[in-house]
Amino acid sequence: MQQDPLIVIVGVCASGKTTLSRGLKALGYNVRTFAQEHSVSRRLWQRLDPDYLIYLECSYETIRRRKRVSWGVRRYQRQLRLLSDARSQADFMVRTDGFSPEQLVSFVHRHLTGLGIGRREHGS
Repeated sequence: MQQDPLIVIVGVCASGKTTLSRGLKALGYNVRTFAQEHSVSRRLWQRLDPDYLIYLECSYETIRRRKRVSWGVRRYQRQLRLLSDARSQADFMVRTDGFSPEQLVSFVHRHLTGLGIGRREHGS
């Protein structure tokens, strides 16, 4: 039995990692999120050995609209630095500022489907 490709999602806080992961899992994808932005190692995400890496980004202003955060733009900039390796190696980057949760899931699902990535028909 062949394992579905592992899709790993990284991005700054409140960029939509959990939302996208839940949405793609509901569609049958093998997805994991990784809070690389809280790590001390820029390459820690590689331990998951993803088949496909999705990088989500959004502006600091969007983060503040989406979530009540107690930290400032300096921490946001630090997160961007910690994510620089993942960003440079990402297979797909999405700027999530203008997406609703449903739009984000639909957009990424269409992209993955177009590449033939993802959802193996279970039972086949």
